[in-house]
Amino acid sequence: MATDYKQIAADISKQTAVLKKDIPDTMAGFYAMAKGADKPGALDSKTKEYVALGIAIAMRCDPCIAFHTRTLVKMGCTKAEFEEVLGTAIYMGGGPSLMYAAKAMDAFDQFSAE
Repeated sequence: MATDYKQIAADISKQTAVLKKDIPDTMAGFYAMAKGADKPGALDSKTKEYVALGIAIAMRCDPCIAFHTRTLVKMGCTKAEFEEVLGTAIYMGGGPSLMYAAKAMDAFDQFSAE
């Protein structure tokens, strides 16, 4: 059965909205950290998203794959660029990363079809 990455992103967004309301200080801290980490510096934001995707694959986090893939597609990531990131993730993580790289490819196809 294929994973619906668009639905995963929608579902997690709903739940993080609840957390933002219920534990605002924690969530504000998390979002501040994310904003600071993504701020362009020596690396641009797109490169940082590539790193985040590689970590998402290595950690086997479907929601993370969904969010970072969606962001990369919105940033104009090409299929060739995406696949090179997957290749590096596979190299670093071996067989388990190959399986999650395949899942990330599915996410890319879903978000690119919009």
